[in-house]
Amino acid sequence: MLWTHLEASLYRLSVGWIFGSALGVAVGLTIGLFSLARAGMLPIVSALFPIPKIALLPLFIVWFGIGEGSKVATILFGTFFPTVIATYGGVDNVDRNLIRMGQSFGLSWFSIVRKIIIPGALPAILSGFRISASIAIVLLVAAEMIGAQYGIGAYILMAGALFATDQLIAGVAMLSILGLTVSWLIGKAEQYFLNWRT
Repeated sequence: MLWTHLEASLYRLSVGWIFGSALGVAVGLTIGLFSLARAGMLPIVSALFPIPKIALLPLFIVWFGIGEGSKVATILFGTFFPTVIATYGGVDNVDRNLIRMGQSFGLSWFSIVRKIIIPGALPAILSGFRISASIAIVLLVAAEMIGAQYGIGAYILMAGALFATDQLIAGVAMLSILGLTVSWLIGKAEQYFLNWRT
């Protein structure tokens, strides 16, 4: 049964985190590159970021139902905001001298973004991925404890209700292994994408 629960959790985590991160990077780049978007969107992001995302789960259940939609939406929403802030911060901290140098060499705006700004912002973006992945795992467990038949969170809740200590420890160990695996994968991505720093 543990593998059935793990499979359900991996599906929710991967879908919610991937879409949340992709949207977060896109919005973060938009805010960082365009002053009009920064003026309009940054206050909204700053206002919504501090809200505990698990508190919105009942609202997501009303909107998306008790099934997968509400759980994925909770993870997506929780992943989105730290990724936006990390991406925007990374773009904002790119050395302006490098951008001016690219302009002096006659690079187009698109080439400057692709060759200077995005590589310069990548360390911050990947650090944001680490934070958002940890938040996603916490939200995954909380969402599954509130309304799921299958999932590691539901498994831990059921084991706790039955006072099955061995199953409870197994569930917590699976969460620890999941967190370590995600961290290892992001570390490999950092080695691959940031090999220019060595």
